[in-house]
Amino acid sequence: MEDSLPIAMHREWKGKIETKVKVPLENQYDMALAYTPGVAEPCLEIKDDPSLSYAFTARWNTVAVITNGTAVLGLGDIGPVAGMPVMEGKAALFKAFGNVDAVPLCINSKDPETVIRTVELLEGSFGGVNLEDISAPACFRIEEELKKRCSIPIFHDDQHGTATVVLAALKNALKLSKKKIQKLRIVINGCGAAGIAIAKLLIKAGASDIIMCDRKGIVTEESSGDNEYKLEIARATNPRKVKGKLADALRKADVFIGVSAANILSADDVARMNEKPIIFAMANPIPEILPDIARRAGAFIVGTGRSDYPNQINNVLAFPGIFRGVFDAGACDINDGMLLAAADAIASCVSGDELDCENIVPQAFDPGVTEAVARAVAKAAAETGAIRGGAVCGS
Repeated sequence: MEDSLPIAMHREWKGKIETKVKVPLENQYDMALAYTPGVAEPCLEIKDDPSLSYAFTARWNTVAVITNGTAVLGLGDIGPVAGMPVMEGKAALFKAFGNVDAVPLCINSKDPETVIRTVELLEGSFGGVNLEDISAPACFRIEEELKKRCSIPIFHDDQHGTATVVLAALKNALKLSKKKIQKLRIVINGCGAAGIAIAKLLIKAGASDIIMCDRKGIVTEESSGDNEYKLEIARATNPRKVKGKLADALRKADVFIGVSAANILSADDVARMNEKPIIFAMANPIPEILPDIARRAGAFIVGTGRSDYPNQINNVLAFPGIFRGVFDAGACDINDGMLLAAADAIASCVSGDELDCENIVPQAFDPGVTEAVARAVAKAAAETGAIRGGAVCGS
């Protein structure tokens, strides 16, 4: 049987990234500077002042892309080795879009503490960590603990990259619908990593009426079971105490955000929403509702995660610029203020003349996005004390 094109190309590429040597190594003199004996001097300087590792090594511009393979794309728990092509792809995107060097590291453990300890032990090799494709709820604990234990930025892209781009898209959608985020009724379907992070960031941005749904229906304190993260978000949302299924949550809702499963939103669901409903159906590869069905049912704006429909809500608009800004600023954290600034920057890349119902976010290959996000993130890092040695990060 003939290989498919993706299989054929991956077989030909034999990996999507490689190591590049930046310094000349053509003679004994070059080797003496780059390696022994010259390398001893920066080693001793770093021994006395570990922060000099950012000045003397590639650490300042290198991110670890970490997974344990438990939630890879839409493929689920396929294991760390099978997840390697995705992590290589992520590393390639970091370099291509943000000029950030990235190293994929696939950890063979489903135990959160093992993942945490492994990353903690590797901290001195990297300037930041991008967690990727780790299942909920373990991903929440892993990120929380690493933020406590490590002095470098820890970022779970499935949570915060997604939330940042969703907020950017919503900001521009609201310009067209003439609605205010403070007055919106928002329904988020999918109460995993992305859904919870989206809700939290929207609340930071001013949203006050959000209903979370999962496969069982509206998420409440009673339905959260022993999932502490669902319980936390249940307590922070649903101020009108609506109960029932997704259809009940959608009555007179202004916004539907789907990070869940294919075809779970019907035309009838869209019809029961408020005027000018905004639909972000981001399940991949098949969205919660196809855009043409949603528009026929009355949707004002539709966004998906796919490149073959308008308004692709794509994390590549966020994470390369976020880390570029983090590294340029010498930041030790990625906080909510930096994410809000990144969302504003992404939204601003679509000018007033360009903004319409089929163009609410910039294209992934828009050359100005990474630079705009990086500037905004670096500025916010300084303003929030997230620079190494600052009020938040300490000395």
